[in-house]
Amino acid sequence: MYSLLFYDYVDDIVERRAPFREAHLALVGEAHGRGLLLMAGALAEPVDGAVFVFTTDDRSVVENFVASDPYVREGLVTAWRIRPWNVVIG
Repeated sequence: MYSLLFYDYVDDIVERRAPFREAHLALVGEAHGRGLLLMAGALAEPVDGAVFVFTTDDRSVVENFVASDPYVREGLVTAWRIRPWNVVIG
């Protein structure tokens, strides 16, 4: 099973993220390198959130990622939620 992590961003995320982007992307890259994160990215048009696909159904793994994310710690994420995902195809 997989887990989906959804972020809701502040309205001006594009303008405010620069100081924290490198650390955020390093965290994402580390999770991907460990095989915990399959893919992730911001939603476009508008950039108002992001989706992360984790290769685990262990909620605590995803919660630890969220707690470590500079975007969350610095208030760029207004809400987040984790949903288990049962993949049928792919």
